Amino acid sequence: MKIPKRLQPLVDDGLIDEVLSRLMSGKEADVFVVRCGEHVRCAKVYKDAVKRSFKKAAQYQEGRKVRGGRQARAMGKRSSYGRQIEEEIWQTAEVDALSRLNEAGVRVPDTYCCIDGVLLMELVSDEHGDVAPQLGHVSFSKEEAIAQHKLMMHNIMLMLCAGIIHGDLSEFNVLVDDKGPVIIDLPQAVNASANNNAEAMFARDVNNIRRYYSEFAPDLLKTNYAKEMWALFEEANLTPNSVLTGEFEDDSEDADVDAILEEIQAAADEEQERLARINFSDDDN
Repeated sequence: MKIPKRLQPLVDDGLIDEVLSRLMSGKEADVFVVRCGEHVRCAKVYKDAVKRSFKKAAQYQEGRKVRGGRQARAMGKRSSYGRQIEEEIWQTAEVDALSRLNEAGVRVPDTYCCIDGVLLMELVSDEHGDVAPQLGHVSFSKEEAIAQHKLMMHNIMLMLCAGIIHGDLSEFNVLVDDKGPVIIDLPQAVNASANNNAEAMFARDVNNIRRYYSEFAPDLLKTNYAKEMWALFEEANLTPNSVLTGEFEDDSEDADVDAILEEIQAAADEEQERLARINFSDDDN
């Protein structure tokens, strides 16, 4: 295929030998399948801020570190320099998160380099060498769903131990290869300790995954891993070796009505996006 303009510099530098196909076009990036020597990889080309459709990006960027006071002031003023810094932070956030999570033992793609808003990374493939399907396109038996859900909860726990929350986790941000689920798409990754929205985002991530697997194993809806893990995290008792039960007894007497309504609205918005993605995928087919 014709080489996209944003990939041409990597071809010129010998990092990419051939662009094989466009894999997908998402809300924050376009992804291409490329050949690098003997290896087939993927190149994720981040969209400029004006072209991104990721909602409420500022909520996700809260708590991210900047290099100094000048950068922070520029970002606060929304100057052209500040917007440039925001772009750099957004584009490097994913490679930083993937590197940290890889070290923490989370199943995520390997990364190779990030140059001028293009992330060159591992292409997650199935046993036949084809691109691994999204979780949302895979069906399971009850037993398989329970086993994979358990794997996902373990990976999410390892993420939280590393201080990272995905922030947009669903069946569309997980691929399934022959070894199980692989978590992808982390440019909006949240600092678990420095973001005021961290707990709500974490609960949404966990419950999105629970919702999908419960389509095949309804009893999973009774589990409460989100509150269990977050309570351990807040008490500084969550470790990579923590044994999770999925059970949690809420001692709070008064319900936070505003928080509950916000969570309901977030779930409704998430469902609308999920249906839109399904329709988009069907249209492509």
